[in-house]
Parts: sequence; structure tokens; C-alpha cells
Amino acid sequence: MEQYTIKSLALEELQETVIRLGEKAFRGSQIYEWLHKKLADSYQEMTNLPKRLREQMEIEYPLDTLAAVDVQTSKLDKTQKYLFKLSDGNMVESVLMKYRHGNSVCISSQVGCRMGCGFCASTLEGLSRNLFPSEMLDQVYQIQKASGERVSHVVVMGMGEPLDNYDHLLRFLHILTDVHGLHISQRNITVSTCGIAPQMQRLAEEGLQITLALSLHASNQEKRCGLMPVARKYPLQDILRACQYYFDKTGRRVTFEYSLIHGINDSQEDAVQLADLIKSMNCHVNLIPVNPIKERKFLQPDKKVAEKFKNKLEKCGINVTIRREMGRDIDSACGQLRKRWTENADL
Repeated sequence: MEQYTIKSLALEELQETVIRLGEKAFRGSQIYEWLHKKLADSYQEMTNLPKRLREQMEIEYPLDTLAAVDVQTSKLDKTQKYLFKLSDGNMVESVLMKYRHGNSVCISSQVGCRMGCGFCASTLEGLSRNLFPSEMLDQVYQIQKASGERVSHVVVMGMGEPLDNYDHLLRFLHILTDVHGLHISQRNITVSTCGIAPQMQRLAEEGLQITLALSLHASNQEKRCGLMPVARKYPLQDILRACQYYFDKTGRRVTFEYSLIHGINDSQEDAVQLADLIKSMNCHVNLIPVNPIKERKFLQPDKKVAEKFKNKLEKCGINVTIRREMGRDIDSACGQLRKRWTENADL
């Protein structure tokens, strides 16, 4: 079994840990509540624990906490982009978005990414490492503490491919939704994937009620291969079968994320082809005007083109929305803020 830090342990594992230290199991429950409900950053905050136990825990199970090194706040809609520094010096990004229905946090699952999607800044420097469950959790925890408001929705759609970090992702999901912690509803959690079909099917078997979002971005195999190298390993029909399997097992409608790229995948023919591809599925299409990055020449389509694409899908009977653009005046695309900091550090 992989060795996890204390914040990555499930309640039962934490209870077993304190029992091995000669304590009663309820001490583990107290520590768990401090970490995952009261969001403590140090053992010294855990005032109902004996001083001796706090000192012992500090020595044997030190707490690592993410440090925010930069926070950008949009003047347009108050969206906040966080750059967090990890204990090893690596950095990841998270985003706080405020809606009428509650506060949503988009978190990263890896430092960098190895999937190579052509329009994404996260993948430009490849994958450094997976995030531990504690590092995924702490993005949510630190943002909730900084904002002073409860986080009600979580999206795993930041830097990295979540299903490429499957075991850590699953542990993160169980702790985040645990009744003894923040207890965020599973139905308020979305996990995005570029389409790792075997892991999508595996996730369907976990008995969770989260939303699965597939980064589709093309209406045929050829175009998808041009945008997303992973498509060469997992063809379009394979991932669509995995999506249908997910719905059959969970009853949860799959979301298709579709980045609209000027002159690449935004034609009326693309819309018709996309509708034909998914018309038999219980799904929702989320159209996302691509967020340009300087390293790529992809451009956003005109708003009229995006609206025309949406209307064509609707006429074909597809449930579709154009995602509201949040934080347009800050480094809002995944990986942009981290890359800018890295470049400045190298100067």
C-alpha cells in the first residue's frame, strides 16, 4: 500500500494510526474533523488533543499545507485564480468561481500533463508528477478558508488528466464527500477526462454519483486525433461506448466539453456531425470558446458563429449550452499562470 500523508488518510485509517500510537480511536476521529471539517493547518490548532499527542503527531506525521503564491481577481466577475506552491516547490493552479447557486472550485490533479492536447497550456512542459489526495483536497480547503465562504461545487478540470491519477483521485473524492468532512455532495462534483476509456469504465463501477465530463472537442476521429494525441490510443467510438457504459451504470448524464476553435471545428457541418454522433445518448454539450494561448495559433470563433453552432445542435435535438466565460481579464486558461511564473523565475 502506498504511504500517504496524514491528510490523505480515510477516517478508519487515521483511527488505526492513532491506535498504533497508543491512543483511543476517537482521537483519530478528532484529528480527522480538524483536518477535513475545521480545515486546520497545524496540530497546534487542535486544542482538544493532549499536548503530548500534538507534539508526537508533528514529529511523526508532519502536516504539509499549500501556500498561495499568487491570487488574481477578475474585475469583471470576481473570479479568482490561485497559484499554489507545493512542499517540493512545484506549483499548481486552482480557480474560484462564484455563481448564484454557490461557489465552485476548479482544481488540478497533476503538476503539468502528459496528454498533449494542442490547445492547452497545462501540457506544454509535460507531466512533472501526480498530486496526492491531500494536495487535491487542500486546494479546496485553502480557497474556502481564504474566501470565508463554503465551497459547494468542485470541478476536477484544472491542470492534469484526473484519470491518469486514478487512485489518488478516488481517495480524494471519498474524503471530500465524507459526512465527517466537508461533505460536498457527489452530485456537485464533476470529473473531466480527455478520454481514457478503460479508466472511464472503471470509474463507472465505483458506485459514485459524480458527473463525468468528456473533453470531446471534435465531431470525428480524424479531427480529434489532430487536436488530442490520446485519441490515437482510444478511438472515438471506444470512448463513446465508455460514456454510455457510465450512464448505464450510474444513471448520471455525461457532459461533452467541446472547445470551439475558429476554422477548425466550428462549422455547421461539424455541428451536424456532432449531433449525429451523440444523438442516441443521454448527454449535455458544453460549448467552450477556446481560450487562446500564445504558444498556439488557435483562435476563438465569432460569438455569432458560436451561437449558430449552438442553434444547429438544438435543432438536432441536442441539449446544449455555451459556457459562460469567467475571468477573461486574468490568466484564466489552465496552466497560463503557472507558466508565466516559471518563465519569470528562469529570467
